[in-house]
Amino acid sequence: MESLEAELERARDLDVDELADAIESIGFECTRCGGCCTGYAPDEPGGAPEGDGAGGDSDGADDREPHTATVFPDEVREVTDAAEAAFGESYDWRDAARPMPFGLSEGDDGEPVGETFEWALATDDCGDCTFYTEADEQGACTVHDARPLICQTYPFSVALDGTSQPMGEAVDGEGVVRAHECEGLGRDISREDAVELAAALKERAVRELEEAIGVRDGYDPTAAERADGDVVVFDSEGPKAADGTPIDGN
Repeated sequence: MESLEAELERARDLDVDELADAIESIGFECTRCGGCCTGYAPDEPGGAPEGDGAGGDSDGADDREPHTATVFPDEVREVTDAAEAAFGESYDWRDAARPMPFGLSEGDDGEPVGETFEWALATDDCGDCTFYTEADEQGACTVHDARPLICQTYPFSVALDGTSQPMGEAVDGEGVVRAHECEGLGRDISREDAVELAAALKERAVRELEEAIGVRDGYDPTAAERADGDVVVFDSEGPKAADGTPIDGN
């Protein structure tokens, strides 16, 4: 496996036109089906293996994996600001993001405990992204202009170590570009849109690797002690509590 620094250099050297060629070859048009913004059952296409998310009892009807989309710390703040502007009310960190569920367990009081890395967009009681809505039977994002890079680039990812891969196996690929489960794949895409998507995809790959390096270099094994049994989230800005509050290093 290459070092994260080596993968970061590969990401920075990605050619946007070549990425756009790959996207054009695969084809894509968003159908606004909402599939990438909503929760799903573990056995649905693109769903996480049973037990990998924060779903309910595996034998119950409510066993749905929540929508899980990684979001950078600065993107959490951007989404929060956009939500406040859109809805005219105060939003805080926990309204926009939740600790990435992987690595966490359920404590005696039923609340999550443990350490995890990075953040995921907040979800509602149904496991759907809290900013997802529907209008005229089509999905829509209430903070569309501030949506995170992973939302801007779905269903595509870049096959580099240290980058995030959407849920589910890749169903198509061209060069380093991977395409994941989406009903919009295979549709015609204009060159202009392909280039715009490719530029965002490169930016996301670079940001993900920069974030991974920052998390690695800033990891503090003593943070859990200072968190007094609560969740600790490590991101590139340092350890944080579940509400986004930095955990003091003193």
